[in-house]
Amino acid sequence: MSQADSHPEIHGDGTRREFLYVATGAAGVIGATAAVWPLVDQMNPSADVLALASIEVDIGDIEPGTQLTIKWRGKPVFIRRRTEGEIAAARAVDLANLPDGASRNANAAGDADASDENRAMDASGEWLVMMGVCTHLGCVPLGNGAGEFGGWFCPCHGSHYDTSGRIRKGPAPENLHIPQAVFVSDTVIKLG
Repeated sequence: MSQADSHPEIHGDGTRREFLYVATGAAGVIGATAAVWPLVDQMNPSADVLALASIEVDIGDIEPGTQLTIKWRGKPVFIRRRTEGEIAAARAVDLANLPDGASRNANAAGDADASDENRAMDASGEWLVMMGVCTHLGCVPLGNGAGEFGGWFCPCHGSHYDTSGRIRKGPAPENLHIPQAVFVSDTVIKLG
């Protein structure tokens, strides 16, 4: 047997062993990808979550001084039609007295202050749409004039919000957040 016969790589031809190495490696990569893909795919939002990405809410039957609470993206949303007195009380607040001076409004500029004009849905201030989640520990505040400031009160730890949903007293660090919302007609609001 010659040296060329014992070392097939000298001929430049691939050996059967090299082919098996490459084929086994490729099969392993394909198998690992097939095993990992379902794990990655399960992290995508489910169909029910995608369906709730944006919703339209009919507000035609809400009377002044009342609110509608809906569930959106698994959280409560307060839609309040405020009275003239509630609007006046919210607009009379000195912003220097607020613990949180930011609007927390997804519809406003990032540096907008917490004035009632920057938190209300419309120029008149009649409509207020907020996430119904206390910014302290995620409880759902009581509404309809609850608390010391006539807005919302979280009884779990004593956070008081005014008629514009701004934190006024208690442990909550931020105003109630306002989601992306827009009027699509006179009686319908679209969230998201």
